[in-house]
Amino acid sequence: MNLLITGCAGFIGFHLTKRMLQDGHKVVGIDNMNAYYDPTLKYARLALLKEMRNEYNFQFMQIDVENTTQIQNLFASNQFDTVCHLATQTGARYSAENPQQYISTNIQGTFNILEICRNYPHIHLIYASSSSVYGAKATLPYSETQTTDQPSSLHAATLKSGELMAHAYSELYGIKTTGLRFFTVYGPWGRPDMTPSLFANAIIHHNPIELYNNGDIYRDFTYIDDVINGMALIIKNHPLNEQHERANIYNIGHSSPVHLRDFVYTLEQSIGIKALTVDKPMQSGDALITWADVSHLQNDYGYIPRISLKEGIQSFIRWYKEYTRAYQIPKTKNICFHLFS
Repeated sequence: MNLLITGCAGFIGFHLTKRMLQDGHKVVGIDNMNAYYDPTLKYARLALLKEMRNEYNFQFMQIDVENTTQIQNLFASNQFDTVCHLATQTGARYSAENPQQYISTNIQGTFNILEICRNYPHIHLIYASSSSVYGAKATLPYSETQTTDQPSSLHAATLKSGELMAHAYSELYGIKTTGLRFFTVYGPWGRPDMTPSLFANAIIHHNPIELYNNGDIYRDFTYIDDVINGMALIIKNHPLNEQHERANIYNIGHSSPVHLRDFVYTLEQSIGIKALTVDKPMQSGDALITWADVSHLQNDYGYIPRISLKEGIQSFIRWYKEYTRAYQIPKTKNICFHLFS
């Protein structure tokens, strides 16, 4: 199978690229290598992927999905079977400070991918969305059948726009699309602006962690290997049958919310250091609980999340200690974390 993976130097994109190569597929990966967070991590991920070129069929190009001409040329010179569009601008709070970046990447970039796929109707387009589209007042557990028209951030609004555009293109042009709403993905090579990395850094360097709503928050933490296994099932088995809907959306989470203080305790146990915590009031727009109903993905593709929080955190901390030693990552002073994926 020939795959295009956009955002291949990102957290999920890196792991998916590695898995697809190991499964014997040809992968073209693109990324604009932006500096939303320290690009050292992106270049380190990319270096590992490039090391695999001697054994696997991998090609990397530094391309921005907003560049229409480059995207057109890329498709014209390849014969992709599947496109995994993961090049989205992440971070809910950052979207309040830099809204234009989210419009450009999440709407214009996604439009460019959809528009070019229109000319290649055999392609299966899999694209990234997020649990944040459910908003702060969604019914628990989050089900794909409930409405998602009250986003709490521009980040969520732009991803919801991507879902709507994908559905429209499927209806109008017969494109096969699958949207994935990720739930707080964590693990080795994870983003430094997400809770696991920020909290681990603070605990190791004896800096305080701010716990919003006094720590009384639950998140559906999902280990990266479970996410990648789910994506691999979709890539391998799509379409399920001729009656399968052209446009589908799936939650991809662990379906077992974890209390934030239990999450901190698990980090403490893996690191071997007691955390310093400071209670803070709830932040505007945050959800008290995220909880994925994954029955849709289980019924269609046999998805079963298997990695416990303890096992996942232990794996993450092993990597984190090795990575921070290798790259001399500085300690974090002010902890402002993202709990949505």
